Amino acid sequence: MAGIEGRVIVVSGAGGGLGREYALLLAQEGARVVVNDLGGAKDGSGAGTAMADQVVAEIRAAGGEAVASYDSVATAEGSARIIATALEAYGAVHGVVNNAGILRDASFAKITEQEWDAVLQVHLYGGFHLTRAAWPHLREQGFGRIVMATSTSGLYGNFGQCNYGSAKMGLVGLMNTLALEGARYDVRVNAVAPMAATRMTEDVAPQDVLESLPPAFVSPVVAQLLSEECQDTGAIYVVGGGLVQRHALFQNKGVRFAEPPSVAEVAQRWAEIASLDEIAPGVNPVG
Repeated sequence: MAGIEGRVIVVSGAGGGLGREYALLLAQEGARVVVNDLGGAKDGSGAGTAMADQVVAEIRAAGGEAVASYDSVATAEGSARIIATALEAYGAVHGVVNNAGILRDASFAKITEQEWDAVLQVHLYGGFHLTRAAWPHLREQGFGRIVMATSTSGLYGNFGQCNYGSAKMGLVGLMNTLALEGARYDVRVNAVAPMAATRMTEDVAPQDVLESLPPAFVSPVVAQLLSEECQDTGAIYVVGGGLVQRHALFQNKGVRFAEPPSVAEVAQRWAEIASLDEIAPGVNPVG
């Protein structure tokens, strides 16, 4: 793929699952890949080098270029070291896939503050830290591609995942602003909500559903969003099982009051206010 050949792309959480698929395909298409993975369990506990090293070995065995990174995206220092790895190995960074994630599922009634914080630190703060470390390099060179890994758990909700869903929607908010701020520098920022069978999803979906969702269906879409040819920005794509869908926010036609209404007047027109029969694209009224 000409649009990513020779590019330096950092993939966080690339030691397994979707991240591994992304790293392997990007390398196959000619990118030089920084394979970042802390090497821990899916709840974020533990650490190790084996997972990232294995993916790097696979890439190199196939004739591609890759280096490993074992730092955590959850801190500014760790993310700075990840980008430094790209610069030291290849002299540049052109793309970032904010894929690293953990799960600490619990219903809202039972979730602890620690379970909340741990998930937001990796997903939302990780996306912030890693993107911020790469951002000045992307701006200075006048090119960059960033992919945020959001989730249908954030877009639509999922029982027992208030922490995960909140973090994933937080990444959409970050994407929306960065898409505006990066436009003049040809830094495009998009999001993918993948539906795939990985160790993160093995306990949250029936086996027959998982069998229909191989991760290989998602990675080509991520590669497209990282390519020079892709000029989209601020877009969300739900991808899984062979289906690729654009997701967008909409607003309805609305009801306008000539002067501040009473509560009774609002109630009287509530059916119109809440109706989605006539929709229009969502617009930021201050931007």
